[in-house]
Amino acid sequence: MTDLITMQVMRYALEQIADEMGYTLVRTGRSTIITEIKDISCVITDVKGQTVAQAHHTPSLLAGFEITMKELVAKYKIQNLEPGDVIITNDPYKGGQHIMDLYAIAPAFYEGELVGFVGNITHHSDLGGVAAGGVAGGIREIYLEGLRLPMVKLVKAGVEDQEIIEIISNQIRMPEKTFGDIRAQISSLMVGTDRMNQLFTKYGKELVQRSCEELLNYSERRMRAGLEKLADGVYEAIDYIDDDGVSDDPIKVSVNITIEGDGVTVDLTGSDPQAEGNTNSTLANTHAAIYYVLIAVVDPHMPPNSGCYRPIEVVTNPGSIVDPVLPGAVAARTNCSQKIVEAMYRAFAPLTPDRVTAGSHGQITTCGFGGVNPVDGERFIYTEIQVGGNGARPTKDGADGQDGHLPRFMNTPVEAVETRFPVRVERYEFIPDSGGAGTYRGSLAMVRDIRMLADNVSFARYADRHTHAPFGLFGGKEGSKGLFLLNPGAENEKRLKSKGLDTLSQGDLISLRMPGAGGYGDPLVRDLDLIDRDLKDGKISPECTESDYQVVLDRSGQSVDHARTHKKRIDG
Repeated sequence: MTDLITMQVMRYALEQIADEMGYTLVRTGRSTIITEIKDISCVITDVKGQTVAQAHHTPSLLAGFEITMKELVAKYKIQNLEPGDVIITNDPYKGGQHIMDLYAIAPAFYEGELVGFVGNITHHSDLGGVAAGGVAGGIREIYLEGLRLPMVKLVKAGVEDQEIIEIISNQIRMPEKTFGDIRAQISSLMVGTDRMNQLFTKYGKELVQRSCEELLNYSERRMRAGLEKLADGVYEAIDYIDDDGVSDDPIKVSVNITIEGDGVTVDLTGSDPQAEGNTNSTLANTHAAIYYVLIAVVDPHMPPNSGCYRPIEVVTNPGSIVDPVLPGAVAARTNCSQKIVEAMYRAFAPLTPDRVTAGSHGQITTCGFGGVNPVDGERFIYTEIQVGGNGARPTKDGADGQDGHLPRFMNTPVEAVETRFPVRVERYEFIPDSGGAGTYRGSLAMVRDIRMLADNVSFARYADRHTHAPFGLFGGKEGSKGLFLLNPGAENEKRLKSKGLDTLSQGDLISLRMPGAGGYGDPLVRDLDLIDRDLKDGKISPECTESDYQVVLDRSGQSVDHARTHKKRIDG
């Protein structure tokens, strides 16, 4: 057995390698979804494909390599791998996320012996499909969502396979940019394999491998120890996806959590059958949502690796919204996985009220704009991911202006957008009154108004929480719903569906208004100084201040009259 200190040295060395791979990918990528939003993740596995270290990027890809690596080690025997190989895949039915998320994986060698794998996953702006960006909601079959790649060696012993490159190039709109991003993934892998070789050279194969094995066991012990501290029992909750982009019917996501000793079973069999539209969650995505919540609730400081997943059993019905079968479409899968997270937090609330948040925006708003730039005549694809509100916390307000839960995506600066694409961002700000009232307030939602400077622009998107508001906890109120509005205030103003595909004209303005977040605790217990601050900062209006918090404002309408408020509350 490796001592604890040595194991931790190995842990942080491996995590640093994964992080450096991510930095390389961001620096060398071409698309803003990589360079700005950072929709990526990097991982290091052992020779069995078990995750031993992950980069500190998006948690939605937390379990992204678990199923994929099992498929890979089953397909590629050790004798069929050599230094310089790069395997790619994006098949959602072989451990993938959705078609726009491409895995790239390379074997790592030390003194001619396979010692593990390094991998990354990256959201691409173009991998084919019905709509530019590959994010149109309401698509009925996965075959229409883009080019679904099996596991294939794109690079063999350091040499790119030109035939595979030509096959992919023929199926996508902007091969130059896509392959620029794929080569950024490859450069990240080369950094990973080089750093792995250095690590093994410094510490020796036996010590590194023993440390990796102990690290997995250590995470398992911490997960089991944390579960044992929770009361045995069954905890249930339900959340709903607004619709699937085809019909307007809500879709139920049901979680049943059974804690027994040092193990936990998460049963999703009460969820609805898979949708006709593409809100279905791939199995890897479903597992990621479950693992994320359990780590956050049980022990957020444990190393996230394959070891801490061992005490977790996930039960699903194949052919359901959380475990679809072919030819189910899955591009908008995060509309479902975020509801798994929300429902699990709701289920855990009575058991661990100090470790959960109220309802967040509970979805990922992803938009793809595609067309021809009138300035240079070149085709463009602009992928935009917008953040919403964060649920209020047990001791704090929700964090304004940050993404919530699974994705943790970064903001795309206005300057980065306007210098690359024929659009103008005319408004980007918080939406007052969008955070649910409570002892602690839900965070504010964001609005982003984008003007088209090109004609005949495709507008593909998927979003949610436009009909089902983010929930409050323990007396906290709901957050606001989302809204997509075309040409607000104009004669041709039109409300657009949250999921779909439309064509925009030059001069059109699309207003992307995100959902807010729920409050935590009784609003009448909120500190009056915090209400005063929110009012002065413009985060809540005088009208909502009076109605939600039952306060009396002074004559200016911009400050709470403490004495009259206390009297009003006492008098009822």
